[in-house]
Amino acid sequence: MAKSVADVMKLVKEHECKFVDFRFTDTRGKEQHVSVPVSHFDEDKFSEGHAFDGSSMAGWKGIEASDMLLMPDPETACLDPFREEPTLLLSCDVIEPSDGVGYARDPRSIAKRAEAYLKSSGIGDEAYFGPEPEFFIFDSVTW
Repeated sequence: MAKSVADVMKLVKEHECKFVDFRFTDTRGKEQHVSVPVSHFDEDKFSEGHAFDGSSMAGWKGIEASDMLLMPDPETACLDPFREEPTLLLSCDVIEPSDGVGYARDPRSIAKRAEAYLKSSGIGDEAYFGPEPEFFIFDSVTW
């Protein structure tokens, strides 16, 4: 079900969300996040993004050029079932604020460029990407 920005704002209001959690994945595949109180969240976040420090991500940017934006994707909006306070989750693209282009080391940006290449080259029309559960997800396995 496609969600618009208006749908997301309605979801926040209906469930009386207290926080919004902006999520993204680093180059190593680890999910990162920035949580903000709902008072700091409005429709402008979907067009202007949420600023964060890219130098805190291993292998990303140096401190001299660390300003980056998280651009939330309204279609990924869902409620976090595990938080004590009602919290909205949003997956984000990482954007270079200087030119508005997806960051070259952001896995979502890489996937979008790969899919565009597949379409332009005629190799394929769609690409599916997702996590691969491996041994390091589990603390231990016994049987």
